[in-house]
Amino acid sequence: MVEIGLDVLNPLQPMAIDPFAMKKRYAKKLALFGGLCVQHTMPSGTPEDVKAAVRKLKRECGAGGGYILAPAHHIQADTSIENVQALYEEGLREC
Repeated sequence: MVEIGLDVLNPLQPMAIDPFAMKKRYAKKLALFGGLCVQHTMPSGTPEDVKAAVRKLKRECGAGGGYILAPAHHIQADTSIENVQALYEEGLREC
């Protein structure tokens, strides 16, 4: 990927690609975009589950820069507004 000029990996879908392993392997070569699960965490988790997932992404993928916090793909209609709000609230909170 890097050899062909890719500099941002998106989507970062945790059901297919481990965002934390990608951070360890490509931290100096690629920026990572996404990582918040829209298949389980966003539609089925509680607002606290969403906040915990966001905190972990910020802490581990955001360490040293090169990470853009976002859902893995579009947030689907089966996601509660409370979970969307939890994503934004925790995303805006300072580390």
